[in-house]
Amino acid sequence: MIRSDETPAEPFVAWAQQREAARLGMWLFLATEAMMFGSLILVAWFYQLQHPDGVAQAVAVLHWQLAAANTFMLLTSSLLMTLALAARTPRYARRLRRCLLGATLSGVLFLMCKGVEYGLEYREGLLPGFAVDSPLPLPSARLFMNLYFIATALHAVHVLVAVGLGLWLYLRLAPDTLLTRGTRTRLEMVTLYWHLVDGIWILLFPTLYLAGR
Repeated sequence: MIRSDETPAEPFVAWAQQREAARLGMWLFLATEAMMFGSLILVAWFYQLQHPDGVAQAVAVLHWQLAAANTFMLLTSSLLMTLALAARTPRYARRLRRCLLGATLSGVLFLMCKGVEYGLEYREGLLPGFAVDSPLPLPSARLFMNLYFIATALHAVHVLVAVGLGLWLYLRLAPDTLLTRGTRTRLEMVTLYWHLVDGIWILLFPTLYLAGR
């Protein structure tokens, strides 16, 4: 989308036009992602209304403490990305890089914590497809675990993408490039994506871990 930091890419004739196109494209992309996760969340809530006993049985064995810690990590990473966006000037280049690195590390910690959670669930026979005999007697509880795994694994992929984008920006940024329009646009787009990932988890956490407990 953005090929140069000095002149707008074709077919744009002005940087303002290219920036607005980048914003529109990003918002459309975020809207499609929100609709995808929104559908999963609506299915989860409808399923809880239809099968409260099975959902309560499944939710009772989930490690909500680890999920709460992950929520704190994502909120911290989102705050750091906001601070990085506010520091996008050569004067605050060091602060910007520190905030980007902190946000990226918070995302890595989220993924590590999620890996620990999956490891515990694997040993407990809760992950769908990895255990012959599930400790959950109700079929509706086992089906809810399928929904849980799909939603959280899909979200973890998005966190991994966010971490990659944050690391890419951290390695590319330099004080003499912070004034370029392309750099500021990239930072703004990555921040928007990071906030989407954070917002999705804020909805997934109570939907999958707390409702029906």
